[in-house]
Amino acid sequence: MPSTVYKICERALWEEWQRSGVLHGSEIDLRDGFIHLSSAAQVRETAGQHFAGMADLMLIALSAGALDDKLKWEISRGGDLFPHFYGALPLAAVIWAKPLPLNSDRRHVFPETPA
Repeated sequence: MPSTVYKICERALWEEWQRSGVLHGSEIDLRDGFIHLSSAAQVRETAGQHFAGMADLMLIALSAGALDDKLKWEISRGGDLFPHFYGALPLAAVIWAKPLPLNSDRRHVFPETPA
């Protein structure tokens, strides 16, 4: 499994995560009972399907190894295995956080992400 997983979230949620030291998740995460994450190969499609046209987002890279046994790879969209985190995401697992701006076509512009 990949050593890095990604979380897309609103800037306000990222700022709260930084203040509190943990992320309990977005509304959909709380509803579903786990925090939705993506691999590098999945994150662009996730942005297009669930965050299309949304401004003021952040892309957060997380060390999968720092998430231990609360990180589960489970079948989701299209039968693919997606990383789901059961618990509060620790700020210590963050490798980096970068803005996810929109281009003139209102599509997200991604920074380089390792595979």
